[in-house]
Amino acid sequence: MKSSNQPIVNTNKSIVHMDLDTFFVSVERLQNSSLNGKPLLIGGTGDRSVVASCSYEARKFGVHSAMPMKLALRMCPDAIVMRGDYEQYSKYSHIVTDIIKEQVPLYEKTSIDEFYIDLTGMDRFFGCYTFASELRQKIIKESGLPISFGQSVNKTVSKVATGEAKPNGQLNIIHGTEKPFLGPLSIKKIPMVGDKTYHLLKNMGVQKIQTVQEMPVELMERLLGESGVIIWKKANGIDNTPVIPYSERKSISTEETFQTDTIDVNALRNIIVSMTEKLGFQLRNQKKLTSCITVKVRYSNFDTHTMQARIPYTACDHVLIKRVKELFEKLYTRRMLVRLIGVRVSHLVSGNYQINLFDDTEEMMNLYQAIDRMKARFGEQKIIRAVGIKQNSKDKFRR
Repeated sequence: MKSSNQPIVNTNKSIVHMDLDTFFVSVERLQNSSLNGKPLLIGGTGDRSVVASCSYEARKFGVHSAMPMKLALRMCPDAIVMRGDYEQYSKYSHIVTDIIKEQVPLYEKTSIDEFYIDLTGMDRFFGCYTFASELRQKIIKESGLPISFGQSVNKTVSKVATGEAKPNGQLNIIHGTEKPFLGPLSIKKIPMVGDKTYHLLKNMGVQKIQTVQEMPVELMERLLGESGVIIWKKANGIDNTPVIPYSERKSISTEETFQTDTIDVNALRNIIVSMTEKLGFQLRNQKKLTSCITVKVRYSNFDTHTMQARIPYTACDHVLIKRVKELFEKLYTRRMLVRLIGVRVSHLVSGNYQINLFDDTEEMMNLYQAIDRMKARFGEQKIIRAVGIKQNSKDKFRR
């Protein structure tokens, strides 16, 4: 039998997960080196604000993101509090994204500071781990930011590996060693295991991933339904989720052409509030933040006018609605019949934070999360502001 000169192709996937370490903190330290080595909290500066991000020095005291700022300062009284600059964070996120885009064939950006990269097949040319290591060094050199990565055959194991590699490290999980790698780790390390699921499993005596690996999948299904099956698979290093090619959505908009041209100003105000509320939910649902909002008015003679404003990055209804109302009052000055109105949010960025943690209290954060869960379950129109309900009951001129 003749030997083949063709290279042996490794059919196993090679997935890299990259995550910028304490991203907000790292950007602030890049701007001000005197912050290096000090406990740092990024978030709102009010008494009822919450922590958006914190340094490893602060984490040693038990501080974590989404914690009330007051509590964080009690736990770490020497911490430096900074409000944060989302424009700078967006800028550096784009710098890193551009470096990755230039170097790899397929990548997915899942947040402002997190990426999945599919290097499958590239081992024939470079060696995937060597290539990922060189890419990491290039990012560190050109952006000035620390970044960690994990590499394995799938997204789940790579993400867990990144967590184990932090801070500013890298880890390769060789095919076939996924279960031994995961086994000794806490079940909280499994992606999608939140606090509620963690405490449920912990109360049953399940604390290590190895215990889940040894459990029958049927038992996990009885405990947690379909989510239990997914968690069991992840615990066993099974994940066939593909890397989805990344494309940045630049804007989200909504507009309405009326069946009958109207000059009912109060009705118009109520409609744009409903529109803005809808856009806010879409932003939070897609884990996006906007920094630019535009209002559009088309009159009965087809003259069309727009007005826009730059705003701090947000996905909060109460912030967006306030600015939309201001724009509408400035824009609608002709007091003519209106044919169409619209609202658009643009300059979007991805982010882990579904609301603007820099400005909002813990109570406001909890309120938005509760509303969004109900909208996702029962439909967007089931929970709306009173002006929307009032308007829907008398919409005779809307299509």
